[in-house]
Amino acid sequence: MTSVLHNCSTQGEFHLVAFSNYPHLQLAFIIGICFMYLISILGNLIILIIVCLAPKLHTPMYVFLCNLSVLDILYVSVISPKLLFIMITEDTSISYSQCLLQLFLYVFCAATEFYLLTTMAYDRYVAICVPLHYILLMNKLKCSLLSFVSWNLGAVNAMVYTLLISKLSFSDSKEINHLFCHMMSILKLSCGDSTHIGILIIVNGFTVGFMCMILIFSSYMRIISTILKIKTSSGRQKAFSRCSSHITTVLLFCLTSLSLNMKAENGQSEEQDKLLSMIYIGVVPMLNPLVYSLRNKNVITALRNILL
Repeated sequence: MTSVLHNCSTQGEFHLVAFSNYPHLQLAFIIGICFMYLISILGNLIILIIVCLAPKLHTPMYVFLCNLSVLDILYVSVISPKLLFIMITEDTSISYSQCLLQLFLYVFCAATEFYLLTTMAYDRYVAICVPLHYILLMNKLKCSLLSFVSWNLGAVNAMVYTLLISKLSFSDSKEINHLFCHMMSILKLSCGDSTHIGILIIVNGFTVGFMCMILIFSSYMRIISTILKIKTSSGRQKAFSRCSSHITTVLLFCLTSLSLNMKAENGQSEEQDKLLSMIYIGVVPMLNPLVYSLRNKNVITALRNILL
């Protein structure tokens, strides 16, 4: 018992394995991650600038989109720079405090994005299903309150996980076989019993992830039902185009995020987790501004007006 305690500690540093198991693909990974990071930052900054400079876009839909863009910038900045540094310098170390900070920000961003996507689904539901009451139901105060609640619920979620994991002791071998300080990967290194935290992750995954998805898809079932009642094909097409961008983001982010955190462990799971992680920490933040801008006539028109 004494030797086990001697081999455990609460401080020190961790080592992120990242993609070091694939030395022949390092350059390709570095180029790919760097490309996704730069496109994500640039694309989301452009969205923010366009919405801020175009008065016609000062509506709840685009306010929520700005929230999503800020979140995506924070999201990729939490993980990608450190990951690139590790791959370029081959220095895999990350301090205990940096690891906890990365964990907090990662959980904060993931949870907040679930809440924001749910809020955006509600906004689309009100706009299409009860358009006559849209101004009343989605006024500035309601819009600000929904955004505030989304960010704060995400912060509470992250704080709970970070506090629980900060109380754990870890073995001397602190090698995390992941791209960042992911909760499940950290729990594997714990000396003590961390079953309660693992159960909390699963329960929280159901309550936050699946409940948000149920709310989102129930909103879209009503939206689709309302759209199908529109008599003109042009009206139906316009209504569908207003929702397609959001549902694309929902499917990409929610399904990959839940798959990573809720799937069963197996021999290949750690390597699969890394590739799956790249979808929602790299691909989704990069695609969000492209999906919301290239398929949105209002954004394109506003961009043209700003440039001209």
